[in-house]
Amino acid sequence: MSAKKKIVIVGATSAMAEHCARLWAAGQALDLTLLGRNREKTEAVAADLRVRSPQSTVSVIEANFSDPQQIRTTVDGIVAGGVPEIVLVAHGTLPDQQACQDNLAQAAEAMDVNGISPALFAEAFAGHMQRVNRGTLTIIGSVAGERGRKSNYVYGAAKGLVTRYAEGLQHRLALAGSAVKVVLVKPGPTATPMTAHMPQRGMASVESVAAQIVAATAKGQPVLYAPGKWALIMLIIANLPRFVFNRMDI
Repeated sequence: MSAKKKIVIVGATSAMAEHCARLWAAGQALDLTLLGRNREKTEAVAADLRVRSPQSTVSVIEANFSDPQQIRTTVDGIVAGGVPEIVLVAHGTLPDQQACQDNLAQAAEAMDVNGISPALFAEAFAGHMQRVNRGTLTIIGSVAGERGRKSNYVYGAAKGLVTRYAEGLQHRLALAGSAVKVVLVKPGPTATPMTAHMPQRGMASVESVAAQIVAATAKGQPVLYAPGKWALIMLIIANLPRFVFNRMDI
């Protein structure tokens, strides 16, 4: 086995993923594989990491994120070089809710890239990790998956899928007595390019959220709300009586 820690990041051009990669690469040699849908953008992230961590090996894969067979082939190819210690599944988009209501093709794409695709990548890696009985799989969901709201229920439905998927995978591994850890991350609103069009007041910094993700991954923490205040906020929202919730314009 390589002396370098093997880490795979799916959706490496996301701001959260990029900052996680920087933290992981600080002061240690990595065998880092970055997956992205756009090679040019992913190569730019890789070039930055090579400068920051010259002792690391950084490779780029332009991947199909929608086709199940291509996902399986891509993951199997990566694992052929060794099962990674850490896999971060971080890709997603923030779709326009009204556009999704008006155009079912956009709704389908939003649900695929934010829900089905992350689950398929996670499932493909989980089988290999379980086989060798080691590794940590970190999946980025969202607090939007806690309860459907009129402002983003297509996105929320996809992230709700990620939540239920991760819970089921954790249950499966627990019953199998596996040492593999699954970390489900539920960020609140975070200041990233994806949310640049939204009011920034009260948003968490991407640097702070990434630091929490890296720490939770190291601990194998089952669920991370980032920042932590969202655990209480979403507990309240998820348990509001329907007659109260349906009067709230959120």
